[in-house]
Amino acid sequence: MNKKQKTIVYLMPGLAANEKVFDFINLGESFDVFKLSWIMPYKDEPLKHYCKRLAKKIKHDDPVLVGVSFGGIIVQEISKIISFKKVIIISSVKSMHEYPIHMQISRKTKAYKIFPVNWIDDFEAFVGFIFGPLARKKMEHSRKYLSYRDPFYLEWALDAFFNWKQKKPLNYVIHIHGTYDMVFPIIYLKEFIPVKGGTHAMIIFKKKWFNENMPKIILDD
Repeated sequence: MNKKQKTIVYLMPGLAANEKVFDFINLGESFDVFKLSWIMPYKDEPLKHYCKRLAKKIKHDDPVLVGVSFGGIIVQEISKIISFKKVIIISSVKSMHEYPIHMQISRKTKAYKIFPVNWIDDFEAFVGFIFGPLARKKMEHSRKYLSYRDPFYLEWALDAFFNWKQKKPLNYVIHIHGTYDMVFPIIYLKEFIPVKGGTHAMIIFKKKWFNENMPKIILDD
């Protein structure tokens, strides 16, 4: 008797984060899980071109793509390039219109361009933006997850993030979001699966919820 084929899942971390954010995620024996990581961008590289290069790391047909925060934007762009089974975003957005007001203003004024230099010197401010204000209380805990701090990468990533031009949500995207997310407050979002008490860093701090619910979300038809 042939063994039941496992569901292939690729995980993409958020801006500046490494694969360790998924260390506590255990989906079970029905899944083969692969963790993607950031690659260095080229100078002035368009997001679509970057995602085409990153998509080459995906070696399976029709995988489930899961992305956290900016990683959620990345997997949505990759879904326009390769065949896939499902796209799931966590603590992220489905279009440019789901950005909170201050981010939309920063996009128009290009104010985000002054951020990276400050963040390199001020890890607290860096963590506050990436993981949310509550994560500042666990600074040392957060450091091991945010290892991609090269200024060239950060400047590219911030520019790509703030200038994402997805006007309408892709109708196949499944969105999971914490009710206490201070980076992307739920008042700006539509159609998402709420995680009660979840912050922007809930992929780390709500591991029990994900381990119990993600398998069902992935396999549900």
